[in-house]
Amino acid sequence: MSFSEFELGRYRQILDEYMEQRRPPAQLRGQIDVSYRIDGQSVEIFVMRPSYMDPSQKMKEPIAKAIYVMKGDIWKVYWQRADLKWHGYTPAPEVATLEDFIEIIQSDQHGCFWG
Repeated sequence: MSFSEFELGRYRQILDEYMEQRRPPAQLRGQIDVSYRIDGQSVEIFVMRPSYMDPSQKMKEPIAKAIYVMKGDIWKVYWQRADLKWHGYTPAPEVATLEDFIEIIQSDQHGCFWG
């Protein structure tokens, strides 16, 4: 089940505000940039950069993921390890709001998201 139009609008606003804080200067965005995608009940933050094999192609490197669980009215927080699989973020596996998720990845106290 997808988010309602109202929820999508609200979540996009939250994510757009975060992206503006996190994005590199405009002159560097062709080489590296930060973006997000909303798919169903999940939000994924990723870095975009030219592919190593073909610089004309952009590749997306996942940073963080949150999945909304309607039954519990919570967001589950994930990070991608070196095995390229999503793992629950054990310091805070669940948060109450998307803003809380943003706060966790922004502070990155354990170096799991931004290194």
